[in-house]
Amino acid sequence: MVGKTKPRWQRVLLKVSGEALAGDGTQNIDPKLTMSIAREIASMSRLGIEIAMVVGGGNFFRGANWAGASGLDRASADHIGMMATVMNAIFLQASLESVGVPTRVQTAYRMAEVAEPYIRRRAMRHLEKGRVVIFGAGTGNPFFTTDTAAALRAAEINAQVVLKATNVEGVYDCDPRKNSCARLLDHVSYRQVAAMGLNVMDLTAITLCQENSIPVVVFDLNKPGNISKALSGDRIGTLVDHIGSSVVSELDRLSDLQQVT
Repeated sequence: MVGKTKPRWQRVLLKVSGEALAGDGTQNIDPKLTMSIAREIASMSRLGIEIAMVVGGGNFFRGANWAGASGLDRASADHIGMMATVMNAIFLQASLESVGVPTRVQTAYRMAEVAEPYIRRRAMRHLEKGRVVIFGAGTGNPFFTTDTAAALRAAEINAQVVLKATNVEGVYDCDPRKNSCARLLDHVSYRQVAAMGLNVMDLTAITLCQENSIPVVVFDLNKPGNISKALSGDRIGTLVDHIGSSVVSELDRLSDLQQVT
């Protein structure tokens, strides 16, 4: 049950990482996880929230990791990675439609047999009609991440927020895998993300969100109910916006002082 009677957001961009779709990692896509995602999106879509999605492809192929292997150049590797995102998009579309949610896949590549080409006005019309729109193939250009694609599409369709669903609870002040004292941050600013080198999004993506005043919420995809909470605007994970936290600002100031001395 969602805590708010009236959702905070009217139109959202939900970014789902490819690695998160693999679940426990025993297979490329965990169908139980995609069905769980679909059911939560369905419940929120019926409340009138307009939902667009960008999905990664790292569960199949991550271009940056393969560049240089067997003579594969970075641009070609990135194109393979972008095609991997389309496989995830089609799988998510099937999951959503199986629970009664009309869904359209739009891709930055032209793939007329399986998806529509990305057309901004058509995407917005689908959203207005209550359809979930999944954007595949990233931006269609190498050297850009799917996080950047999410920020770009969010700005283009006038989304009010980017919701980034990952395998972690939110944004930490340092790597929790290397430091047991790592602290989960509940609110940071765009500036603090860049200054502290926080692992939220790549700099291009976070800059796009900053320039267009689009807040970002980073949360754990694997916790039941989190997608519904994020879509409805409940406070979970980490919020990134212009304001940030005074506590983090003080940590940032002390860090700057240490660098000066």
